[in-house]
Amino acid sequence: MGKIVLVTGGSRSGKSTFAEKILEGKDNVLYIATAKVTDEEMKKRIEIHKKSRNQKWSTYEGFKDLDKILEKDNNKYVMLECIGTMVTNLMFDKNIDFDTISLEEIAKLEKEIKDEVKKVITTAKEKDKELIIVTNEVGWSIVPGYRLGRIFSDILGHVNQYIGSLSDEAYMVACGFPIKLK
Repeated sequence: MGKIVLVTGGSRSGKSTFAEKILEGKDNVLYIATAKVTDEEMKKRIEIHKKSRNQKWSTYEGFKDLDKILEKDNNKYVMLECIGTMVTNLMFDKNIDFDTISLEEIAKLEKEIKDEVKKVITTAKEKDKELIIVTNEVGWSIVPGYRLGRIFSDILGHVNQYIGSLSDEAYMVACGFPIKLK
């Protein structure tokens, strides 16, 4: 069975750097980049990210049906960067009016997102892969003053808890220092 490692932390906490250090010296890595180019600044950020990672690693850019990618991929190690961006993209992929969405519809959306994450984790375990999942910690931030922000924060927080429950190891990174949680 594979191994699941969760790495969480705030913005610019060093979580991605730490996750990459876990994979240091390994060339058989699939890097799953969940970001989409939404504007010129994001395009530049993605290009900088691409140049900074190990050039021997394979890269897949996408945010849904990732279980199907893991099914076909032969790499032993997988880094999924990041769940926060994946959740954002899955939320906006649905063409929902977040100002009027009902609590029942939010619950359904959250379940669909958790199911997407569960498929990735299940496939990684079945394929005996080591999956390092990077996510943003939203539990220590203020509750957003607008509805979309609250919906995102709630969903991501619940998804993070879910991943944590399925993980073999979990770390929180603050100021570049990893703290082992599990």
